[in-house]
Amino acid sequence: MPSEAGPAPSVRSSHLSDPPESTHTSTPQSLARAVYDRRSEYVRPHKIRIKIGTWNVAACPGTDKDLSAWFVDGKGVDPALSAVLNAKDSNNAPTAVADPPTDEGDELRLVGGDKIGLYVLGLQEVVDLSLAKEAYNRVYSDNNPVDKWRLALEAAMPDGYQLVVAEQMSGILLLIYASPEVITTISDVSTVQVGTGLLGYMGNKGAISSRLVLGETTRMSFINCHLASGPEQTYLERRCWDVAQVLSRTQFDPIHSPGTAETDAEKIGDEDFAFWFGDLNFRVDGIPGDDIRRLLWLHTQGQYDLSKKADSSLDEGVIVMKPEGSGGDDEVTDRSVSPSPNSSFSGTEDTSLPDPDDFIPDPHEDPASLQATIDSLLPHDQLGRLIRQKKVFHDGWREADITFLPSYKYDVGTIGLFDSSEKKRAPSWCDRILYRTRRDLESHKQKEKDAEEAKKRDEELKARGIDQAAEDDDVLFSYDPDADGQNAQSSTTEFDYDEYDEYDEDAQAGDEVVTKAGYTDHIHMDMYTSHQRITSSDHKPVVSIFTLEYDAVVPELKAKVHAEVARELDRAENEGRPNVTILVDKQNSAAQSGHEPGSHGDAVEFGDVARGDASSKPPPKWLTFRFLITESGGEDAKFDLGKEVTLEPGETATVLLQALVDDLSLAQSLNYDRASLEDVLVLRVTGGRDYFIPVHAQWLPTACCRSVDELIRVPDGGIRDFVTKAEPKITGAIPYDRDVRCAAPKELFKLTEALEKLVERAVADENMLDDCHIPREDPGWPFEKSSWTLKDEETRGAAKAALIAALDTDAALIPALPVDLPAFKNLEVLAECFLIFLRSLTDAASGPDLEDIKTSILDVLASSPNHNISFVFLTTSLERLAVELSPKPNAAEDGSPRGYGPFLSEK
Repeated sequence: MPSEAGPAPSVRSSHLSDPPESTHTSTPQSLARAVYDRRSEYVRPHKIRIKIGTWNVAACPGTDKDLSAWFVDGKGVDPALSAVLNAKDSNNAPTAVADPPTDEGDELRLVGGDKIGLYVLGLQEVVDLSLAKEAYNRVYSDNNPVDKWRLALEAAMPDGYQLVVAEQMSGILLLIYASPEVITTISDVSTVQVGTGLLGYMGNKGAISSRLVLGETTRMSFINCHLASGPEQTYLERRCWDVAQVLSRTQFDPIHSPGTAETDAEKIGDEDFAFWFGDLNFRVDGIPGDDIRRLLWLHTQGQYDLSKKADSSLDEGVIVMKPEGSGGDDEVTDRSVSPSPNSSFSGTEDTSLPDPDDFIPDPHEDPASLQATIDSLLPHDQLGRLIRQKKVFHDGWREADITFLPSYKYDVGTIGLFDSSEKKRAPSWCDRILYRTRRDLESHKQKEKDAEEAKKRDEELKARGIDQAAEDDDVLFSYDPDADGQNAQSSTTEFDYDEYDEYDEDAQAGDEVVTKAGYTDHIHMDMYTSHQRITSSDHKPVVSIFTLEYDAVVPELKAKVHAEVARELDRAENEGRPNVTILVDKQNSAAQSGHEPGSHGDAVEFGDVARGDASSKPPPKWLTFRFLITESGGEDAKFDLGKEVTLEPGETATVLLQALVDDLSLAQSLNYDRASLEDVLVLRVTGGRDYFIPVHAQWLPTACCRSVDELIRVPDGGIRDFVTKAEPKITGAIPYDRDVRCAAPKELFKLTEALEKLVERAVADENMLDDCHIPREDPGWPFEKSSWTLKDEETRGAAKAALIAALDTDAALIPALPVDLPAFKNLEVLAECFLIFLRSLTDAASGPDLEDIKTSILDVLASSPNHNISFVFLTTSLERLAVELSPKPNAAEDGSPRGYGPFLSEK
C-alpha cells in the first residue's frame, strides 16, 4: 500500500548575501580567467633564436646528406660569394651569429646546434614532379619523403629536440623542431595546406602554413611555399595569384587561450610575427641572361677588378665540383681567385695601425665589389618591383639586404657555375625569406587609411575648384632633400617602402611589437645569407636567423598561482554558496512502523510497506516526492510546487515523500528477497552543495506475486504472519517441503466469495433503488477498465491497498471496502484486485500464441491437482457471475418477474 512520510523533510534556507562578482561561479572558465588576471606574476622575459632555412632540393639524390652541414652546423657559407652581415649593419663587420673562417678552409659557420631554440625548415621538390603523370600520382602526400628528411634532420640536431610540425603537400615539406626548453611552451599548433598547382588546387604548387603560440603569449606563423615557375609574364601573374590564394584560403584553428574565449578561425595576418619563405620563383628580368651570368662569373673567378688581381692571393679559391660520373681523373678543380673586396677575413696578424688608405671601402659604394654588382641587379628583381608597384607582399612584408649571389640556377655539383644547359636560365634570387610583424601590418593599414583620407580631401578640393592651388602648394613644400633625387633603383630591399616612412633605421633593425595578448616583444634579424658551397641541388640553401625577445609564461610560477587562485575561489565559493537546513519529522516518518524514531539517524524511515497498485504503470519506482508550501491559512492549506522550488532567505517548504510499490516485477523481487526498499534522496541546491538523505522502508510479504504451490501452504492467519513468524524464518520463496494446508489458494476462495456477495448486493440495490444502475449493457463490466464508473483514482487506490492488506492478513474483504460507496462501485474495485491477483501468479501459463498457451494449461492441469482444482473453481465461479450480470430480458417478452435471484437463468 502507499506509505507517506510527511511533512518530512522540511527544508529551511539560511540567509545568504550575494557573493563577490568574481566568485559567482566555480566553472573551469572562471578559474582560468582568475589565473589569467594574475599573469603578471608568472610571465617573465625570454629570448630565443629562430633559424629558418629554405631549399629547393630539385629531387636530387644526396641532398638529405647535406642537411646537417648547412642547416644545423652552419657550414657552406663562402665569404667571397655571400656576406654574412646583420640585416642593417653598415660597417661590413661579421656579427656574432657567425664564427670566422677556420684554418680548415675559407668558410664561415653560422650559429646552430643547441644555440637555436626553434628550427624551421622549408623544402621544395622533395619528390620528382617533372612528369605530369608523376605529379598527378603525388597530389597527396607520400610519407616516405617525410620520414627520410625527418631522420636526416633529427640525426643532425642535438639531443632533446622534439618535432613540432611535419607536414608534406606533394613536393613541399615543412619541418619545425624545438629545443627541450622551448617545446614545453608551445601550444595551439595548427597547420594548413593550400594547393595552387594543377587546376588551381593541386599540391605541386602552393604553401604549407603553420601557426603556433609561444609561451602562451606570442603568435607566430610560418609559411613555406613553392610558387609558379617560369620567366614569362603569364607565370609572373600566376605567382601573384598563388600568393593571393594562400592568403585567402589559409584558415587556422581557433586559439584556446586560458582566460579567453576565442572561437573564430585565424588567418595569416592575425599573428604577432609571420615568416614567409620558400621558392618564390621571382626572376631577374630586363637584362639578358648571358650578361648576368658573365658579370657574376667574373666575380666568382676574381677577374672583375683587374687592378687588384695581381696583389691578391688565397690559399683556397672558388671550387668547381664535378658531378659524380662525369669522367676525368680529378674530382675537384681549384681555380685561384682574388678575394671579394668586401671580405674582411684577410688572416693577417699584423697588430700595427693600418694606413687610412688601406681601409676597405663600403662594398655598396665600391664599383669593383660583388655587392655593388648585386645592387645593380636588384632593381631588376621581379619581387622588388612588384612590391614597389603594390601588387604583392606590399602590406608590411620585408626582407633583409641581399648580400649573396643568386640562389638559382647552378649546375649541380658546382660552386659559382651558373646554368650551362641549353636553356641557360638567368641567375635569380628565387629562394627568399620574408618576415612581418604585427606592427608592420598595422602601419601598412594606417598608411592605406591615411592615403584614402588624403584622396577624399583631394577630391573635395577638386570639387571646390582649388585643386591647382593644392598642387602648387605641393610643389613648393613637398621637396625633401634627403629623399628626392635618390636613385629609384636603390639597393634597399625594404619591402614596405614609403617616402614618408616614419620608422628609422634603429626601429627597423630591432622592432618593438605589441602582441595581440598585450605584451611587448622585440625581434631582430641577425643575418640573411646563402650556403654557396652546398652543391647537391641546382638551388642554393638560404637561411635567416632571428632573435626574439618576448614575455612568456613560466610554468612553475603559473602552477603556483593556479594553486593559490583555486584555493581562493574554493573558499569564496563555500562562503557564498546557498545553504539549507533539513529537518526530518522523525515521529511522523516512523509512526506507521514498529521502529523507534531516529533509528536510522537523519534518514527518512517509512516503516512497513506493503504492495499497492496505481492506475498508471510508470517504470519500477517506489519513491516519489513533491514540494508543498503552507500558506497562512493553516496546515491544510498546502499547495503542490512540483519538483523544484525557489526559496527566499528564511522561507520554508515541506517535502512530501511517498512510498508506493505498484510494479509486479518489483513486488516479486521483494517477495523473493532479491531487492530492498532503500534509496538515497538527493536534494540539489542550485549554486550550493548537494544534500543526501537516506530513505528506508521494511517490505511486508504479500500473497500477490507468488505461485499456487506456495499459496496452498499458507495456514490460517495470512501470509504476513506465516512468513515473518515461521520457524525457521522464511526468506524468499515459501519452501515446497512445508505442509499443504488447502487444495487451492485461500485467497482465491476469498476473492470469488466476496465477488458473489457484492454481485448480490449490487443486483438488490438496482432492484430497490431508482438511482442505482448496473452497466449490464457493457459485456466487460466489472472486469474491463473502460466500463468502470468509479473515476476517483485516489479513492480507488486506497480501496485496493486495503483489500490487498486484508488478503495478506486473512481478514474479511468486504469490510475493508469503503462503506460510503455503492455496492456496484465496490464491486469494480474488488474485480480489479481479483485481476491483479491472477496476473501476479508466477506460475501462469505463457507461450508465443494462443494454441501454445492452451497446450501449456492442459499440461499443468493434468499434472497438478491443486492447479486443476483452482482452475475448475475459478471458471465455475466466473460462470455464475456472468449469468447473474447478464442483461435483463424484457418482462413483456418472457413473462418473468422483474428482478433476478442468483442462478435463475441458464443463459
